[in-house]
Amino acid sequence: MALWSKSRRGYTFSALAVAATLALSACGGGSGGGTTATASPGGTGAAAGAKLVNPGKLTTCTNIPYEPFQFKDASGKIVGFDVDIVDLAAKKLGVTQQIVDIDFAVIKSGAAMASGKCDVAAAGMTITPERQQNIDFSVPYFDATQALLAKKGTGATSLEDVKAKNLKLGAQASTTGLDYVKKQGFNPTEYADSAKELLALQSGQADVIVQDLPVVLTWLKKPEIADKFELIASLNTGEQYGIGLKKGADPVLLKTVNDTITAAKADGTYEKIYVKWFGKKPGELG
Repeated sequence: MALWSKSRRGYTFSALAVAATLALSACGGGSGGGTTATASPGGTGAAAGAKLVNPGKLTTCTNIPYEPFQFKDASGKIVGFDVDIVDLAAKKLGVTQQIVDIDFAVIKSGAAMASGKCDVAAAGMTITPERQQNIDFSVPYFDATQALLAKKGTGATSLEDVKAKNLKLGAQASTTGLDYVKKQGFNPTEYADSAKELLALQSGQADVIVQDLPVVLTWLKKPEIADKFELIASLNTGEQYGIGLKKGADPVLLKTVNDTITAAKADGTYEKIYVKWFGKKPGELG
């Protein structure tokens, strides 16, 4: 994910989003989309009485893998920075978090929340005016920036070099990183998710890819990546991530999420989670 500067993953609510909403509404999967239940009695204060799509669960839509924000660990459990942040809100509600992995385009269009597929979306999603037309966002919970990852030896240190050297640029579809480089005059090859984008770089389909800086730094912790690829530039796009809710969100749920993020930043919990996943304190990432 970006949109922390996330950078990440930008349309208005189009016919595609409407179709996606109808398709999700038609799905009868075990998520129980469309039903409404209040939070369990364990909730306290304003949290009690929040309307949830599944009883006893705070259902979160995300798109994996997007390490370190959300990904599957060795045991197959979905973990990450976003997961820990939403867990705080679930705890305040007196419920547990249930995660649904779906396409990012369906999340950012607002369709996933509008159809009752989930209560919130935590997917390294940047807050943008376009998305705010169809999604209510929490207060920002992450400041993001984009980065360029390239195979070693290109000699490039900027987007200008990528263009001058005629290097093949790749980007993740439906992201702010993609939008940013397009505005700079590029027409990159688009990949469905971050894993496919990285694979394209490794296989030589792309010489350089644009992705959220925290994701790139996480990739570079792996020796097989660091041996062959390097961070050549950071792109300060001024992005911030937010937790997404359906447009016209339940005010109790929105307030709970906002209060949880604000309190975590004030009492040191946020910093602990940040250091856990990024190895640095907020503001030190780059």
